[in-house]
Amino acid sequence: MSPRAWFWLASIVAIGTIAGLALLWPPILIAYLVIIPLFLVGIYDFFQTKHAILRNFPVIGHGRYLLEAIRPEINQYFIESNTDGMPFDREQRSVVYQRAKGVNDTTPFGTQLDVYLPGFEWLEHSLQARQPAKTPPRLTIGGPRCAAPYTASLLNVSAMSYGSLSHAAVEALNRGAARGSFAHNTGEGGISPYHLRGGGDLIWQIGTGYFGCRNAGGGFDAKAFVERATLEPVKMIEIKLSQGAKPGHGGILPAVKLTREIAEIRGVPMGHDVLSPPCHSAFDTPIGLLRFVAELRELSGGKPVGFKLCIGRRDEFLSIVRAMLDSDLLPDFITVDGAEGGTGAAPLEFANHIGMPLTEGLVFVHSALQGAGLRERLALLCSGKIASGFDIARALAIGADACYSARAMMFALGCIQARRCNHNDCPTGIATQKPSLVAGLEIEDKADRVFRFHHNTIHAFLELLGAAGFEHPRQLQPQHINRRIDFHTTRHYGELFDYLQPGALLADPLPPHWAQLWTSTHAEHF
Repeated sequence: MSPRAWFWLASIVAIGTIAGLALLWPPILIAYLVIIPLFLVGIYDFFQTKHAILRNFPVIGHGRYLLEAIRPEINQYFIESNTDGMPFDREQRSVVYQRAKGVNDTTPFGTQLDVYLPGFEWLEHSLQARQPAKTPPRLTIGGPRCAAPYTASLLNVSAMSYGSLSHAAVEALNRGAARGSFAHNTGEGGISPYHLRGGGDLIWQIGTGYFGCRNAGGGFDAKAFVERATLEPVKMIEIKLSQGAKPGHGGILPAVKLTREIAEIRGVPMGHDVLSPPCHSAFDTPIGLLRFVAELRELSGGKPVGFKLCIGRRDEFLSIVRAMLDSDLLPDFITVDGAEGGTGAAPLEFANHIGMPLTEGLVFVHSALQGAGLRERLALLCSGKIASGFDIARALAIGADACYSARAMMFALGCIQARRCNHNDCPTGIATQKPSLVAGLEIEDKADRVFRFHHNTIHAFLELLGAAGFEHPRQLQPQHINRRIDFHTTRHYGELFDYLQPGALLADPLPPHWAQLWTSTHAEHF
């Protein structure tokens, strides 16, 4: 029985018991002074739409907000740090909540972080600062072989599948994306009815399980792909090679979260964990990947097609670059996922010790493409704890063209990081398939919060861009972002990383740190 059902049952029993006892002992009526107010609070909690916790846990849910109200403010790093030291702390999470709710997100008493701690970063501002642009710039994705290019926002919803998320969470994200004109990545779980109800633009992600375009043997089905790829809301297709949180493992949907509807969408049997294979069966070489990209582009009617990966062995990515040069087959975009990215279910060792963090991975991919003379021919997206305007500015300065965000979008929905995603009992109704908990998530309210978070974060980025004296994101460069190394030393990103000059991998001699890697690559094998 759901917490809300328990509330109604307990209230009826308590009121009935007190009423019966009052006939025997009138002073018991004093108890009504406690029971009736709590009952009225519970009724209010049940019908309000702002807080999923209170809708799902009437009365007792207030305990969480009481603890938050009386705790001392914490200005140090609290929750966790990325593997490269960038904080995703309580203060940053609080900003997401505030922007999503449309309340004042300014802070008193100056800088909230210790500026002398290693890892502190800042953007260089200009004495010729500009007013932020009224119309946010957008990124056109699609090469010369693309018949239907897509103009994307600089911030989009990262890959989160229906199954990992509830139907209400998926629909709220999609409605928010429609209102803010940004894209919603489906995740590898396929396209559900809830991805289509809101009218938002979709990036259909195809993983190693080929959910939504899967044949009886678990391989790729071109006919099923065409049926979905040609849907009007589908604007781009993303082939998932690996995910930052568990690269080399494949997706995991615990059996406890597998409903009959989800099983039908994915084309899998009930009663078992849904485990995606660790690698694709449609191709097994760099040139095979690029031919698969070209095939999907043609089957989709010329929509942009790209791939997503977390960088592992650098020579394998360079082999893909080599294959691009040899074949002149290019993806329309590449998404770099950082190892610090989140997931609903992953083995601990994979989550903590496999994959390259976003900063290193993004710089490497950007440099490799630039060194091969290919950087201007495709778009570069990234994901990995992107939550603020500064996160966007840093990512664009060091090599990206646009960003995805998953965790911050979940915070905008009301996620409290209960860390119950893989147990099917998420208290906010976001990462669960239990109808009693999903009912607490009010779709319209949460869609508005997703929209406001995106709008306010893009505005914050544009303010930073103006403060730096720039009119367009492409003016941001690695030297504009500084990082403290220790108490006495700071470096900008142009000094921290070995950025290649355009065409450097095509010249003689090769850059010293790249020569061995580049000469070992081959288009016919990873």
